[in-house]
Amino acid sequence: MNQRTFAVLEPHTTAAGTANGAFLPAEGLRVPPHAPAQSALWRILIVESSTVEAETLARGLRRHGHEVEIVGTGSEALRGYADADLVLLDLELPDLDGLEVCRGIRAAHEIPVIAVTARGSELDRVLGLQAGADDYLVKPYGFRELMARMEAVMRRARPSRPAAATITCGPLRIDAGTREVTLHGEPVETTRKEFDMLYLLASHPDTVIPRKMLMQQVWGDSWSRRTVDTHVSTLRNKIGANWIITIRGVGFRFGQG
Repeated sequence: MNQRTFAVLEPHTTAAGTANGAFLPAEGLRVPPHAPAQSALWRILIVESSTVEAETLARGLRRHGHEVEIVGTGSEALRGYADADLVLLDLELPDLDGLEVCRGIRAAHEIPVIAVTARGSELDRVLGLQAGADDYLVKPYGFRELMARMEAVMRRARPSRPAAATITCGPLRIDAGTREVTLHGEPVETTRKEFDMLYLLASHPDTVIPRKMLMQQVWGDSWSRRTVDTHVSTLRNKIGANWIITIRGVGFRFGQG
């Protein structure tokens, strides 16, 4: 198994090897510059024999805040799928037929599987779905379509649950119900945006939140880089610098005070 990537990267987005925004196998992927941020961060297993395709797709997914692992064979997929939230499975693998891999996963686990393959006939689609795939996407495809299908599959697989109403980390307590923050039992006055930003980071304590995702989740369409930095600086002055850690060139993560 490849080493799991925990840091969320902000890769370059290129149009090389694209046509009308579609992903072309073994060439390139264009990630829309204003793609919507995800409300959930998933662990995604890419099962793809082409290193170029896999790495290109992984860059786009990591840009949206997801944790990605790549394997190149069916055997590796059958050994490592249990740690993932979603599997993107190419059916053309060097050691096993992708349909057999899909059946093997489905026989043991209900983890969502999306077949991502060049096999595009009606019969191929039927066989893929009968093998247990939750959805079937034919190459070349658009990145936006893939993201939409992933979201739909995950909604069906695990209906969204609200984040914990109260988050406590040592002396810091964040209450979403009352929108109050206390530190060592003392109230900390925060603005609406400061609270939203702190709560988002604290809701994903082991994950780096990309700067762009933070901007879009908290400020929507009205934000600037300076706005985020100003709010981070002000919030650090109120609760201490170690609660919000800057990951240079990427974004921020929740600290331990």
